[in-house]
Amino acid sequence: MNAASTLDRSAQHTQALALFAEGNYADAALLWQQLAEEGAIAAYWHLGLALLLQEQEAEAQMVWMTPLLEADEPQAEIWLHELTQVLTTEADRLAIAENLDAAWLVRQHLRQLNAIDLPNLLILLMIDLRRDPEAIDAELLTQIAALLPDAAEISPDFLLEVVRQLVELESNQASVLACIEAIALHVPPASMVEILLAKAQSVFLSAKSQLAADLGKICVRLLPNDLDVLMAVIPLLQAVDGSEELWLSIQLGERCLAEMPTVVDRVFAAQSLLTSLMTASGQHQRAIEVYELYKLLLDEIAQKGGDSDADEKLGMLVRLLTCGLFCFYFEDKPRENRSRRNAIAAIAQSRVIANCDRTYPHFPRSKPQRLKVGYLSESLRRHSVGWLSRWLFKHHLDSDRVEAHLYSSRSSADPLQQAFKDEYGDRFHLLPGNVAAMADQIYQDEIDILVEMDSLTSFTDCGVAALKPAPVQLHWLGYDAAGFPKTDYFIADPYVLPDDAQDYYAEQIWRMPHTYIAVDGFEVSAPSLRRDQLGIPSEAIVYFSSQVGLKRNPDNVRRQLQILQAVPNSYFLIKSIKADQAALEAFFRQMAEEMDIAGDRLRFLPRVPSEAVHRGNLALADVVLDTFPYTGATTTLETLWMGIPLVTQVGEQFAARNSYTMLKNVGVSAGIAWSAEDYVEWGIRLGTDAALRQQVSWQLQRSRHTSPLWNARQFTHDLEAAYEQMWLRSR
Repeated sequence: MNAASTLDRSAQHTQALALFAEGNYADAALLWQQLAEEGAIAAYWHLGLALLLQEQEAEAQMVWMTPLLEADEPQAEIWLHELTQVLTTEADRLAIAENLDAAWLVRQHLRQLNAIDLPNLLILLMIDLRRDPEAIDAELLTQIAALLPDAAEISPDFLLEVVRQLVELESNQASVLACIEAIALHVPPASMVEILLAKAQSVFLSAKSQLAADLGKICVRLLPNDLDVLMAVIPLLQAVDGSEELWLSIQLGERCLAEMPTVVDRVFAAQSLLTSLMTASGQHQRAIEVYELYKLLLDEIAQKGGDSDADEKLGMLVRLLTCGLFCFYFEDKPRENRSRRNAIAAIAQSRVIANCDRTYPHFPRSKPQRLKVGYLSESLRRHSVGWLSRWLFKHHLDSDRVEAHLYSSRSSADPLQQAFKDEYGDRFHLLPGNVAAMADQIYQDEIDILVEMDSLTSFTDCGVAALKPAPVQLHWLGYDAAGFPKTDYFIADPYVLPDDAQDYYAEQIWRMPHTYIAVDGFEVSAPSLRRDQLGIPSEAIVYFSSQVGLKRNPDNVRRQLQILQAVPNSYFLIKSIKADQAALEAFFRQMAEEMDIAGDRLRFLPRVPSEAVHRGNLALADVVLDTFPYTGATTTLETLWMGIPLVTQVGEQFAARNSYTMLKNVGVSAGIAWSAEDYVEWGIRLGTDAALRQQVSWQLQRSRHTSPLWNARQFTHDLEAAYEQMWLRSR
């Protein structure tokens, strides 16, 4: 080959490159084809690339394979490296130019040429995530996960960026999680956990609890000795129904309780552990032991006053705001427990205010035409608080006295939250998990009265309430009052709190004329179960209990089984939400066996697709047996709406009187028990006296047209009148 010929080929190649750069792939291909026919091996690589970008994939592959198949192994290896370099350079250029489809195509062919080229696979994955994250290639993820354990050193920063992009998929597909965990071998664990935990907490607030738990479990494996990480993961595990996650949360809770350094850390660890133990069923003895320690820790915080050893970080102080949550599940001693809770609430609120860089001054202003009332809750979704409050929100829309705003601290894609968004438009504010941003929004909206609806069950809501971004603030509906000195009122009624309750509440109790809650009814679907499907004779007496595991107290369960024992031909239907189903069944069967009750008289009901179907299935029951010392609320309302007699024991605390006030408001006294012995007697009487059951059912059916409990419009009118009085008092 002479020099002139070489120069001609070089010029021809340069001309082809220029045409290619302009996107003129066809003319560039003609020049490279001539060069290839003249024996220029490099021209094959460029010719195939030009054909590929003209969507001639088969022809491109044939061109590349022509020299490679004719070469011996050492030469083929050299040429394959050259081809790879050409394709990689072009793939990079295309990606920079945001021509992602073409870049993806080139890198797919690089993948075919070398299936174990990990850098190419990772870059291909990143392009995939940018092009169409909904159509992620599970096989590609599996390839990457398989190669990573034996991979040479790869930039940790690049791998962390891959993880950031992967978690944005918000997918708990096995291939995605396996890839994330494989990447963890090559990056600093703390950096990895920071990304995963932030996303886990974000999706947890968006009701993607299984993904949150899956990411949390990876965090635990990466940093098994970081107690703060373990504490952060526990609530993620508790939010799913899986027994694996529940028992892991117990293990982590036990460890945190034993090893946490400060009293606030330990009380929060105890609170988390109690949640898991009570949910698990059959763990009540250990739960009692932890509860006794829990009270000692609470007393230690209450006695330290301003010298509490709580971390100065806002996140830890918000935890402190919720301490005391579990007292109401274990015992009915409101004077003692509210005194303890009020002391902690005062300490926590003062420390939050002192450590937050925000103040919200409130100035007197003339009465507006309509009061701006804000409702703050993380339960404005498919949740008991959401179901019960929707009627009030509906009637507010027609009001000329109140302009209601909804502030949701948790995002959900469910139909109920979507309905709130549609109805309230720009007056529905969604700021998941952000205390400061939520408080700022409420203050900027010039809310006159803020109604907090979750109390100790929500860190975010407690944090916002502690900052008091509205001049008048009150608690209503969800859980007992939090006890913050800066919360003005607690909405109650003539029955849900005893007459002397003001003695031990920090908030001013505002008693509504009839009831603290009213609804216009419930949707009911066709039942999914029949007695014959459950092997229950048509003439049998069926008792029913449906509650979360937290409310199941062994003493109360024993009373329920005493009723079953005393009533011939009776059966007990048991349904629990957020409970280990196997542990729940073992717990009930063991207690039944101890009382010589045949296990075949117990039936454990599965979850159903919707609340409406659940209500339809209530028709299976002759009598519903309430829990104690934490009674039903939504479950009681559903029972009464369906016309089914209820047995409830009345206590002193708010949580022990919900069913009582509801029965009083529908005019039914049968089933109201003032002691454990009364509870058993009423259960037996309602089970054996068909005429009494019929009378109660008739009373309940008639109450739909007369009771304040089923008149949400009147309740809204009464509550709006209360708001106006509160506002006038605040001036």
